[in-house]
Amino acid sequence: MTIEQAREVLTIEAEGILAVRDQVGPDFDKAIDMIMNCPSRVILTGIGKSGIIGQKIAATLNSTGTASFFLHPVEAMHGDLGIVDARDVVLAISYSGETAELNLLVNSLKNRAVKIVAMTGDPGSTLAKLADSVLNVAVPKEACPLGLAPTASTTAALAVGDALAVVLLDRKKFKECDFRRNHPGGSLGERLKVSVSEVMFTGEHIPMVRENTPLRQAIVILNAKNLGAVLIVDEEQRVTGIITDGDIRRMVAKEVNLDTQYAVDHMTPAPKTISKELLAADALSIMQQHEITILPITDSQGHLTGILHLHDLLGKGEFRFMV
Repeated sequence: MTIEQAREVLTIEAEGILAVRDQVGPDFDKAIDMIMNCPSRVILTGIGKSGIIGQKIAATLNSTGTASFFLHPVEAMHGDLGIVDARDVVLAISYSGETAELNLLVNSLKNRAVKIVAMTGDPGSTLAKLADSVLNVAVPKEACPLGLAPTASTTAALAVGDALAVVLLDRKKFKECDFRRNHPGGSLGERLKVSVSEVMFTGEHIPMVRENTPLRQAIVILNAKNLGAVLIVDEEQRVTGIITDGDIRRMVAKEVNLDTQYAVDHMTPAPKTISKELLAADALSIMQQHEITILPITDSQGHLTGILHLHDLLGKGEFRFMV
């Protein structure tokens, strides 16, 4: 019974989001344009559960390149209203659209010519009538069996806030490097800012042979270092190629004579490389883009200084591929 109840709640919540998805229309575009043209900040406001949702949306907007903060309606009417500028855009959240304290604040803001985006479940409400753009977050029903506790409605509002943040991120061409700058601390920021030098193998741990090394000996080195590849270098230790486990399998399938061939004959020339000064996230992005698991580390002249393996990168920094 407990499991079925849990599934029913999740179904209602999912149906709420799907309903809101179908309600997205021209006013969403209008809200995006208002925020994109805003020379100042987005101010989120709401009371109770709606206020908590507003705080989360503000945090998401901030981390994805849209300056935002949360303003409590009651505190605003007792002095904090002074921090609102006429150039700001205010996103006011109330499912009923009839929250007295919120509507009092919004009415005051309208008198200051502040642009208002309303997020409400009633497009005909007082809040909606005060707004310049209305985001309809009406859901078929709440997951609460009493129909009293905001559940599906707050989930829907949160999802629409995410939709705003992601569309704005795309419109502003916000990049991964911008995201890292906004997250200098915390576990995510710590993982993303680890440098390549902190996770690479160096010295005797690097599987490396010269170009004229017999192929069989190169395979011995590859197996001994257990990184799935061996790097090929010239007499000045500049990386000229790479031989991987996959290359060896293909050689065996073709019955290549390992005793008469040399590393240079079967290497993949000019492999992708990276500098040790760059971030591990940059290395991960290169590995993802080129579908490789080994990345040689070189200096500005192409000399080999280290090697990076995907498994060690994931394990040490707990990274995941980023889309």
